[in-house]
Amino acid sequence: MNFTENIIMIIVLGCLLCGYVLKKWVKDVENKYIPTILSILGALMNCMVSGISLENIIYGALSGLASTGLHQAFTRFIEKDRDFDV
Repeated sequence: MNFTENIIMIIVLGCLLCGYVLKKWVKDVENKYIPTILSILGALMNCMVSGISLENIIYGALSGLASTGLHQAFTRFIEKDRDFDV
């Protein structure tokens, strides 16, 4: 089974939004804890949508972590474009 078939896009987007809020507006949370928070949140959201099973927990956690990677890739892309404008 391919990993990309099991990423739940609504969970990735929800975790991406929550991660953005944590990073920008919640100052008490250190950056190093955000991936852990998002993986737990992704697992919980997938269990709420698809039911509780080990497979749903794992795929939800991976979807939460994928949102962290997506945010980092987007940030690096934007910062790279900004460096060329100087």
